[in-house]
Amino acid sequence: MEPGKVAVENIDKPTLQADDDVIIHVVRTCVCGSDLWAYRGLEDKAKHSENTGHEAIGIVEEVGSAITTVVPGDFVIAPFTHGCGHCAACRAGFDGDCQNHTDNFSVGIQAEYIRYQHGEWALIKIPGKPADYSEDMLDSLLTLADVMATGYHAARVANVKTGDTVVVVGDGAVGLCGVIAAQMRGAKRIIAMSRHEDRQKLAIEFGATDIVAERGDDAVAKVMAMTNNAGADAVLECVGTEQSNDTAMKVARPGAIVGRVGLPHEPKMDMTNSFYSNTIIAGGPASVTTYVKQVLLKAVLDGDIHPGKVFTQSFSLDDIDDGYQAMTDRKAIKALIKVD
Repeated sequence: MEPGKVAVENIDKPTLQADDDVIIHVVRTCVCGSDLWAYRGLEDKAKHSENTGHEAIGIVEEVGSAITTVVPGDFVIAPFTHGCGHCAACRAGFDGDCQNHTDNFSVGIQAEYIRYQHGEWALIKIPGKPADYSEDMLDSLLTLADVMATGYHAARVANVKTGDTVVVVGDGAVGLCGVIAAQMRGAKRIIAMSRHEDRQKLAIEFGATDIVAERGDDAVAKVMAMTNNAGADAVLECVGTEQSNDTAMKVARPGAIVGRVGLPHEPKMDMTNSFYSNTIIAGGPASVTTYVKQVLLKAVLDGDIHPGKVFTQSFSLDDIDDGYQAMTDRKAIKALIKVD
């Protein structure tokens, strides 16, 4: 990978290197909005370096000697986080910050085969085999590796509860999944910020009650007018830019929680206003395995939520650069990559 170009190369199939490794044959992967920062040249990325892809579902092919929870042939979700399940962070429900190893995040997952580290607790079995599921269901299962769990994380750390008014800043896949999560947790009003018609329609389908197309101070003024100048009970910040964080802080009522899951790219944040408004700031890497095991896998399998609709275009692995470009050009909300 390099700025503006992702290419497929044939390399040796990964092998077990530790006793808690799992080799997975990838069935579906995808492009994440965070992958685009380097693709757009907004982050340093060396030529010929490994891609940053980190979401997959697939079939277990081989397991290390310490793995007892999955066996070859199991169909699994491969979260982008690799929690251990028993450190203080994992026990508290923050496996995105697992304290037992430093290699807690997946990279290089846009591939035919992957080596998944620390798979004992982190991997989640899906009942049956891929052939048992429709394409739409496979799409929704794939979102559980990251974006649906990340949207849910924003809602959880913002303490969205029954009757709340929630603002979702960001209309990418994570923001749209944040809309789903806010509805799951009982929000009565969900204000989605979006300037794009296709994303606005999906936000409404997912449970948004209002759309704000403005940005910056105009968006803040509109939200405040819509809430009788009170502001939102909870805000989900799902972008990570300086402007999106500024907007999130300004639309929150005093004492509200801003759940931040947008990968930060601002050089600094002015905390003065949040101090005087008692705004609570929370968030970080999602607790993927925790949420999927506790609530999200069942919600998908039961047909209660359909987050796979964020995949609006699909590509083969050989055509993955087209998937990156489609997202860069905003022709796709999220690009699905079909591997096998």
